[in-house]
Amino acid sequence: MCRGPQPPYLVGPGGERIELPASAFEALKLAIDALASGQSITVVPRDKELTSQEAADVLHVSRPHLIKLLDFGEIPFHRVGTHRRIRLEDVLAYQARRDAERDAALSELTRLSEELPGGYR
Repeated sequence: MCRGPQPPYLVGPGGERIELPASAFEALKLAIDALASGQSITVVPRDKELTSQEAADVLHVSRPHLIKLLDFGEIPFHRVGTHRRIRLEDVLAYQARRDAERDAALSELTRLSEELPGGYR
């Protein structure tokens, strides 16, 4: 009897099997790959709220630079008393936009340099 593809399972030390949704399997696979290559990982819910310092750390920028981004409306935030709180999801969305803009600018510079007489050397 030929069976189709089986769903991924997590098997515990006692042999218990837990079926994993595809999204959980992919997340675990990425985490294992990162750990195997010596990277550290942190697992947090996407709706987690960050302090301004935590958000700056995620973006690898200084806290004062992050505050400027917040004040210019680049990343949404709200206040809890006098403290700013930023949703991780919003920080990650800004990071993706920033990276896409950076990649587009680099591609444009490459294209322009290739149009120079003799090309870029």
